Amino acid sequence: MARTDGAGGFDPAVLEEAVSRTAEAGQFSGTVRVTRGGEPLLTRAFGSASRRWSVPNTPDTRFRVASVAKTFTAVAVLQLVERGRIRLDDALVDHVGGHMPRLDPRVTVLHALTMTSGIGDWFEEGGENWEEEWAALTASHPLYLLRGNEDYVPLFADKKPHFPPGERHLYNGAGYILLGLLLETVTGRSFEDTLTDEVFTPAGMNTAGFVALDELGPGVAEGYLTAADGPTPYRTNHYATTPRAAADGGSTCSAADLTSFARALRHGRLLDEETTRLALTPQVAEREEKVRGYRWMYGFGLTHLLDDEGNTVRWGHTGEEDGVSARLYHYPRHDVDVAVLANVSWSAGDMGWAVHEALVGT
Repeated sequence: MARTDGAGGFDPAVLEEAVSRTAEAGQFSGTVRVTRGGEPLLTRAFGSASRRWSVPNTPDTRFRVASVAKTFTAVAVLQLVERGRIRLDDALVDHVGGHMPRLDPRVTVLHALTMTSGIGDWFEEGGENWEEEWAALTASHPLYLLRGNEDYVPLFADKKPHFPPGERHLYNGAGYILLGLLLETVTGRSFEDTLTDEVFTPAGMNTAGFVALDELGPGVAEGYLTAADGPTPYRTNHYATTPRAAADGGSTCSAADLTSFARALRHGRLLDEETTRLALTPQVAEREEKVRGYRWMYGFGLTHLLDDEGNTVRWGHTGEEDGVSARLYHYPRHDVDVAVLANVSWSAGDMGWAVHEALVGT
């Protein structure tokens, strides 16, 4: 269990020790930022942003955040709902029919946001043989061609649905791709411009943006895959993931950008009071069983961990791509925001749980 500081909170020394221990044990490469009440509590950087040029990661280094960015898309869609330009119960095909005319008219905007649409995904992440399936997909569809939301639609437009809309939750990126296309159709602007002006700027995400893998510049971490063999223990992710961000993930942020976003969201700088309350309310069970003692529920681009009394212990999102690993969490009881950004595959998870246990215990 976490040791408290005697004031109903937690001991920052326990947090510091947990982060340092986890980084050393797993050779973590990235940044960790923890804020309480908006004030930095811990900011640490480890490893290299560029192994090629021996550039270290710093607290200000920007990383791709993978699916953490689904939360940004969800907020932009809820802004349109708030402004009366769309409704949650609108048929999604009414807004994206030009891209996917055969989309089941029963699928609503709400279904896409909460991942209850049942539509086939552009890549089925939950498969038992996902590594082999990913290899097959990338062999038949060159990743470098996936540079905008519309490029993904042929990968799922003709897939059979998994279940009728609204039946249950199933993690789904295709629904968020369609929400990105909805944003473009309704606003008449690019997805990137809408998120920059309506989410990043008002949230104070001063360095957030959309940097492609083949456009990397100063201050942006390169992504690395650990290699089972070869002359070096790492190789870059340039041929292993999509080059540009889409509405289901991939924008580039610093750790400070992410904690600023979490604070802006809950303090009403992105949505009005009523819509903020809706945005932070769990909507559907992610799974039937408890994991790590919590009930897991999904809302609007956010996963919520609930205790036995139904209280939200943590909300946020995870992100994983080859060479990218990210976590954004908010702990309401402690008023703590946590951002973990890494540029080595599958490396943010252990760090995220180490911070979690230091804050709330096992």
